[in-house]
Amino acid sequence: MTEAASLVAAWKAAQEQLKTARIDSPAIDARLLLEAATGASRLEILTDPHRALTAEQSATLAGYLERRLKREPVSRILGRKGFWKIMLNVTPDVLSPRPDTETILDIAMLAFEPAQQFSMIDLGTGSGAILLAVLADRPGATGVGTDISSEALAVARENAANLDLDNRATFLRTEWAAGFGDDSFDLVVSNPPYIPSDDIPGLDPEVRDHDPILALDGGPDGLQAYRDLAPEIARILKPTGVFAVEIGWDQGEAVKALFEAAGFADVKVVKDLGDRHRVVTNGPDPRTTPIRQG
Repeated sequence: MTEAASLVAAWKAAQEQLKTARIDSPAIDARLLLEAATGASRLEILTDPHRALTAEQSATLAGYLERRLKREPVSRILGRKGFWKIMLNVTPDVLSPRPDTETILDIAMLAFEPAQQFSMIDLGTGSGAILLAVLADRPGATGVGTDISSEALAVARENAANLDLDNRATFLRTEWAAGFGDDSFDLVVSNPPYIPSDDIPGLDPEVRDHDPILALDGGPDGLQAYRDLAPEIARILKPTGVFAVEIGWDQGEAVKALFEAAGFADVKVVKDLGDRHRVVTNGPDPRTTPIRQG
């Protein structure tokens, strides 16, 4: 890439490199890396496409592309990832949040009115993604995020401060819900590790090599976290409360049965936008109920 490459030329060249390497979403990845390397916004790339890159910007972009071609995720290269309506810092100590997890947000937005006051807990919070996304959309909510990783909690606290949500979000190092009283929360959410141990070596390099194993490994059958969580969620959730846990695409019936065995009624499996089983909940199904606009 020459020093005089324009924004649009650099974008097209980067796309082509990623496409040739069979990288998913080459156009989006190329744009995100170009924006980060040049400081240009998406709008500026469209409205001022012939702006020339400096030598330093070209070198930075080339470095980013080299890392992406080695299958390092864009979120790891840039140290941040968009989720729902918020931007989060991510490090190697936390799972990089994914759009599939936003299915939990769809349920929460239906279950609680925009101005409603409620308390929630995010078990295994990682970057704080689910908790902070709910709090950002529901100003009457307060919440707690738990994790056994001190490093993950540090990332979550930083994200809460950056989003000005640290006055409504608390983070605590503990295993799942240990230490919390019975009937404590209106909403309990979790994206636990659910990949069967033997399946981890076959995951995409972006996940296998860059997400913490602690956030991926669900034990021999991928269900260990749900065996631990179901009775704990039944204990800490208020009688009229809602829970929502993310699952693997083929785990719906097994996880549903675990929560029914823990005493929950009206448990359902909710699909994501890709039409795959994604969340087990006793709350509303956004696929059959219109989402409120708040």
